[in-house]
Amino acid sequence: MATCLVTGGAGFLGSHLCDELLSRGHRVICTDNLETGSLNNIEHIRGSEFEFRQLDIVEPFYVDEPVDFVYHAASPASPIDYLRLPLHTLKVGSYGTHHALGLAKKHRARFLLFSTSEVYGDPKV
Repeated sequence: MATCLVTGGAGFLGSHLCDELLSRGHRVICTDNLETGSLNNIEHIRGSEFEFRQLDIVEPFYVDEPVDFVYHAASPASPIDYLRLPLHTLKVGSYGTHHALGLAKKHRARFLLFSTSEVYGDPKV
């Protein structure tokens, strides 16, 4: 059984990823600071193969057990949230990514970075 860490796991996409990984028989460690994610998105998930950790990845964080995959989905993901949380959005994108990459490196885990459609520019153009 592979162990997967999902940052932003209580968000819309992150929670669906947690569901899919669990359905494939993986152990999932879900992290979220709940700034834009919600426990409602993961309240249906039960079992010893799922662990939720409320933490902010802007600060260094550690996982003592082996990790095989890191899915970095943490970030406010809408223009409303960017305006409400501009510095935190930047910190999650920089410090958070740095910390998630460091954890993946330490565990020799595969790493996947989620992004928002805003990286492609103005959706009206």
